[in-house]
Amino acid sequence: MASTRDGLVPITRAYLAKYYDKYPLSPLPDEVPRLIGELKSLSEDLAKVSPLSPGEQELFSEADGDPVYKIDENLWKNREQMEEIILLLNESRRPKLMQKKNTAEDSDINSLLDEIEVKFKDMLNNLQQFQVKNADNVFNIVMTYLPQDFRGTLISKQRERSERNKQAQVEALINSGGNIRDKYALLWNQQMERRRQLAQLGSATGVYKTLVKYLVGVPQVLLDFIKQINDDHGPMEEQRLRYGPSLYTLTRMVIMIRLFILVSWARSEGKKLEKEQVSILKEAAYTYISEFEKFLHFIREVFINSPFFISAEDAGADEASKSDEFKETIIPAGKTHEVVLTVEAVNSYIAWDFTLIQSTISLDVGFHLEYISPSGEKTQILPYRRYESDQGNFCTVLAGSYKLVWDNSYSSFFKKSLKYKVDAIPPVAEAPQETGIEAET
Repeated sequence: MASTRDGLVPITRAYLAKYYDKYPLSPLPDEVPRLIGELKSLSEDLAKVSPLSPGEQELFSEADGDPVYKIDENLWKNREQMEEIILLLNESRRPKLMQKKNTAEDSDINSLLDEIEVKFKDMLNNLQQFQVKNADNVFNIVMTYLPQDFRGTLISKQRERSERNKQAQVEALINSGGNIRDKYALLWNQQMERRRQLAQLGSATGVYKTLVKYLVGVPQVLLDFIKQINDDHGPMEEQRLRYGPSLYTLTRMVIMIRLFILVSWARSEGKKLEKEQVSILKEAAYTYISEFEKFLHFIREVFINSPFFISAEDAGADEASKSDEFKETIIPAGKTHEVVLTVEAVNSYIAWDFTLIQSTISLDVGFHLEYISPSGEKTQILPYRRYESDQGNFCTVLAGSYKLVWDNSYSSFFKKSLKYKVDAIPPVAEAPQETGIEAET
């Protein structure tokens, strides 16, 4: 396999296939398709009692149709169905006749439903934690290749702010009366936004074009991988082909469990669940949770050890840091040194880090920051002050040009040796929304 100019081996579908050979996924037990069939049969029988509601009909169609294709989308679909099931199993949502607990059998059924509810809550929490950790892993891997200085820190802060904004969107939706389905439609759109951001990072388009200068020395193989990983025939296709079918089956199973509970509750007037129905529901719920937990544990190990999560040393990040050193300049006596940065989006950061290279005499230099409007009008942002060194940043509220000025005009005799690093950090975590890489970004 050919290597890049930096001595790296490109991460391709064939490369991943060789890796995945080390991680064969055990097939699902025969109980899974059997229970799916039994749940479907019971649901169809219940549907004959009264016509299906639009929501029930849609769920029937979803259960019989082709599953969503991507691994992470199936994980989100399972999470959505778990939350819907937990809502249905809440005691206040159970049929009135069942809530009365008139007999020992009623109490036993309610205790069983309580147990199933707890198991689904635990599984939902495990899945949520998996997605959060995986998203953090992906972001941290990408951050490994960015300059390890104040710019990387600011990008991390912007990502944190973006995640808080996303959470606020979800809370606002719920507070305005949005249902679980609405919530997960929003969550998936947010997930797609994260994926687009990584793709933009790989292609350096849109608001990311200014990031090109941050990536000097980063191996092109990394950028190509980020850009191409989710292509239909790209590296992640190998993962979908190997591990997708089992997950698709589990997705169908959890939809069937929800469907059975939904149609049962809707047709429970004057009628209790039969022992056979209770037995099948229990076996299906316990089997699904057990198999999904096994799958989640398995795929977690695959993700953690996957070759596209490569170390900074392996990816040649040391070379990137060498090409990202401070600039040095001499400011003659009576002169200034200026750097103009162009900001294309509000909430970008202007950041600086500088120091004077001292001789035997302790020296300082004036420094200030100003905004230049399209008409040429100047507005002082950071007041003039004299420093030996300084590091700072400022969040912009206007797009346009910002001038950083180091002033030695007050000196009649001494030149100043300035060592500095500056940048305009775009709001990389806030790409325009059109709607943990597939490894759950």
